[in-house]
Amino acid sequence: MTPLSEKRLFLFDIDGTIAVGNTLYDGARRLLDYIRSIGGSAYYITNNSTMSNRDYVRKFRECFGLETGENQFITSGYMTLRHLLKQHSREKIYVLGTASYIAELRANGLDITEEAEEDVSCAVVAYDSELTYQKLVTACKLLSTADIPFYGTNPDLRCPIDFGFIPDCGSICRMITASTDKTPLYLGKPNPEVVALCQTDSGFTDEQTLVVGDRLYTDIACGLNAGVDTCVVYTGEATPEEVTRTLYKPAYAFSDAQALLDACTASVHACAPSARG
Repeated sequence: MTPLSEKRLFLFDIDGTIAVGNTLYDGARRLLDYIRSIGGSAYYITNNSTMSNRDYVRKFRECFGLETGENQFITSGYMTLRHLLKQHSREKIYVLGTASYIAELRANGLDITEEAEEDVSCAVVAYDSELTYQKLVTACKLLSTADIPFYGTNPDLRCPIDFGFIPDCGSICRMITASTDKTPLYLGKPNPEVVALCQTDSGFTDEQTLVVGDRLYTDIACGLNAGVDTCVVYTGEATPEEVTRTLYKPAYAFSDAQALLDACTASVHACAPSARG
């Protein structure tokens, strides 16, 4: 475990970690200011596939007052896009997802359909805040009548919201699995490639990297799979009780973003020459 004073690349989950809905958590802005002050970088690794990177840049500016670049966002939707371009770029692809996500896939040259067409090569299910029962029926029809790969953007069962939680992609996929006996391959977190992409873009090392999230089986598992330190915050799904019994043990655990900031600054002061004598 590397001291927090040596961390420069902070990979944040968004929902339940630094924000909920359109509200930035207390301390998150100060934490991001600290990261800039030490010459570090913040990236946002989210399994929310309802928005494109451009949409996230707009949301961070309009809702949080934060200026970001599209390269700072690695979403499960983007990871799925990369996979589809590599494996199915010349084929027809069925997608259950938001209009924004489907538009992003089409803008990258993929042949996307929302119908159970006979020449479909694979089925993709994303976190869909515009979900209808007919979309579920179409997905089930396709997976029941064709022997094709089934992909999910992310395994998250629930997504934090201001009043609690709502069903996420993992829950949508479980409905489809219960009806078709087909199980998806998930392409977002905890896929360690998410971390590798941020390190390649930023130039920071494993020792300088910290994955910060609120969910153990995606956020913390992602960091562990990549071989970097992890930090859980208790503003979303995970609880201290779950951390004591989970297989996905974080290196650090704090109540919220402000507590993480306090620990980072304390670690820096402890490592200062005057503190060492």
